[in-house]
Amino acid sequence: MENFVDLYTDYLLTSSSYVTATGMASLLSISHDKITRELSKGDYDSKFLWKKAKPYIEELTRSKELAVLSFDDSIQEKQYTDESALNCWHYDHVFGRSVKGVNFLTALLEVGGIRIPCGVEFIKKDLWVTDQKTGKQRRKSSITKNELFRRMLRECHKKILFDYVLSDSWFSSIENMICCKEELKQDFIMVLKSNRKVALSQQDKADKKYISIETLQPGQQTAEVWFEELDFPLLLTKQVFKNENDTVGELYLACSGLNLSYDQITTIYKKRWGVEEFHKSIKCNTGFTKSPTKKMKTQMNHYMLSIIAYIKLEWLKERTGKNHFAMKTQIYLAAQQAAYNELQKLSTFRAA
Repeated sequence: MENFVDLYTDYLLTSSSYVTATGMASLLSISHDKITRELSKGDYDSKFLWKKAKPYIEELTRSKELAVLSFDDSIQEKQYTDESALNCWHYDHVFGRSVKGVNFLTALLEVGGIRIPCGVEFIKKDLWVTDQKTGKQRRKSSITKNELFRRMLRECHKKILFDYVLSDSWFSSIENMICCKEELKQDFIMVLKSNRKVALSQQDKADKKYISIETLQPGQQTAEVWFEELDFPLLLTKQVFKNENDTVGELYLACSGLNLSYDQITTIYKKRWGVEEFHKSIKCNTGFTKSPTKKMKTQMNHYMLSIIAYIKLEWLKERTGKNHFAMKTQIYLAAQQAAYNELQKLSTFRAA
């Protein structure tokens, strides 16, 4: 089926409930078997995503606007789906506990307010290991998320021009910093945990005088700091902000660009919020969570096609000026109106 990807992604965008091969077949008058076969045998992976994203990214990067590459992972809880290497238990820092679901890592490019995923990889716990504390068998991934981060970053660096790499504290390891700055010559802004230790000068580093960053109070300015394992300095800033529940939050930001001001660092890092909005949109607007598929490959194909559906929404946002949720509401209201009009036809009495 040559146009399967377009048909399936359009079906995801117009659907407001669970998506099924039967539902799509009924709507589009296509054989149910053809849909099932294509979804189970197609190779819709990160390479396929890049092919679909490439034309949009090439157009975006022609501009001279700031381009940032944000990394973040997300978990979609799938409590009632059979456990597998894909759908298994992952620690969710939002809830502070392990949840059963699908964990995936995204590399999202943002230029001029348009956000396009250029790489998505699913965390597969494909190994069984024995827990030393409990003696029980548990699943473990053969590649860590930080190793996956570096692999994806190298791939993106080969294909895309961008100015900064943005990440939260999960990906602020020394290995990742070295990969960005020394190997790829890319500047980064990463969140640090408050217990990280730094030296305040190159001499302090030589003398092994390190202090915890939480003891520093730089205010709305930057401080040059040195890590023991790095051969280059970083700029450290502390950002204090209010949460929605009026609690106060703090972010320690490490920036490899030594010519940036506090305002520039914090303004650029705010763009990382785009990857959070990406996760929210695919889960709410493109049917990412709604597939009842059972086999691992079919599940992954569905997830990746729902991400490609997001790219369609993002480009429509640029053309219409409407956000994803507004467009989905418009589609839903049009469907309701069509259903209401059909009901009126059915309800109209016709004399024999």
